[in-house]
Amino acid sequence: MAERIRTRRTSPVAATRAQLDRIAALDGALHSYALVMADAAMAQAEAAQAEIAAGRYRGPLHGVPIAVKDLCHTAGFATAAGMAIHKNHVPTEDATVVRRLKDAGAVLLGKLQLTEGAYSDHHPSIVPPVNPWNAAHWPGMSSSGSGVATAAGLCHGALGSDTGGSIRFPCAANGLTGIKPTWGRVSRHGVFELAASLDHVGPMARSAIDAGLLLGAIAGSDANDPTAALDPVPDFAVAARQEVRGLRIGIDPAWNSEGVDAETQAVLQQAAEAFRALGVDVVELRLPDVMQAVADWFPLCAVEAAVAHEATYPLHKNAYGPVLASVIETGLAVHGTDLQKIMRRRMNLRGRVSALFNNVDLLLVPVQPFASPTVAMMQTLGETPTLVSALLRYTCPFDMSGHPTITLPGGATGAGMPLAFQLVAAHMDEATLVRAGAAFQRITAWHRRHPLD
Repeated sequence: MAERIRTRRTSPVAATRAQLDRIAALDGALHSYALVMADAAMAQAEAAQAEIAAGRYRGPLHGVPIAVKDLCHTAGFATAAGMAIHKNHVPTEDATVVRRLKDAGAVLLGKLQLTEGAYSDHHPSIVPPVNPWNAAHWPGMSSSGSGVATAAGLCHGALGSDTGGSIRFPCAANGLTGIKPTWGRVSRHGVFELAASLDHVGPMARSAIDAGLLLGAIAGSDANDPTAALDPVPDFAVAARQEVRGLRIGIDPAWNSEGVDAETQAVLQQAAEAFRALGVDVVELRLPDVMQAVADWFPLCAVEAAVAHEATYPLHKNAYGPVLASVIETGLAVHGTDLQKIMRRRMNLRGRVSALFNNVDLLLVPVQPFASPTVAMMQTLGETPTLVSALLRYTCPFDMSGHPTITLPGGATGAGMPLAFQLVAAHMDEATLVRAGAAFQRITAWHRRHPLD
């Protein structure tokens, strides 16, 4: 679409109108949008069209219709964060990531639905997004609206957030490519907080290069967020064109197979073979034990969520859904010395994972141990703690350690549902993730499958 706009084969106005018409036709059944900003989007499209006609082309996002998860503040438009208590909250300024997308010339179609407060379950008043591949299957956690809208062609890319896996799960469920950046690579200013030290904002798109272009627009230091890293932002479009011969990808055969179903293992093996065909060295290694990190993630997230909600909880407890309320209550009960022990173990994990990149450039790991779970299966999460731990086993450790990952479509189940894997890189090395992801997608076609074709 960017190339069609740049070469005047289509216009931002035509592209935006087509997307709004598609949303109107399809989203009544998919429920991916919390808010469609049609008039504002058309005004942005007209402005982009005038700029491009005048020779002021800003780059590959100029005039391209995208959308953002409804925890990113948008000036003059409600940002509810999936919460009934915030349904009328209208920010007076844009989140940094929203402002940067606008500065790049992107057209903002609207706000995408999410679980309550970006935790694990939707508020009882919200109709959850529906997986466009099959309504009986899970659309992914938290950034579910971002995943459904992008997969269904209701935007050309989206922003999501990931605290325990909520960019990666919806990408895997919906056949998308998503980047969970290094913690601090992207500013969190103006983004509703779930757990400050675990929250990552990142792109969800149909390809590695698309995800890289979105990341390049939103990443970088920010005076409004002192935790945003000062590191320079690479040119991810250049990275996407680079060869991968000579890179080293590490796999832990035991970790990648223990408790992992056959379809997921097959995707991992096929991905490894594809990288070998590209000239990548695939080497065996051993990852540190992450099960303690998975166990620690729950109380740490709970404590940070309690802090994030202290202005409204317990004051407005009755407006909260039961799952988010329970998490906050758990956080309020955690003892300070227990929290300190968690932080010490977390630092240990971060160092052990970082040390792996002395010998390899990337890690190849599952997103989740079971293929395409159903909605019915996921509704048993609260009753099955072992299922929750299994689900988070391959995602939350990298939120705990802050390492960046890219999720890539890598296969399909016997029923045709998407399957995915993830690559993990050293801190601030998203360029290698985009490089490897784009190379993989040059020789495979999984990312070109769309559910409504």
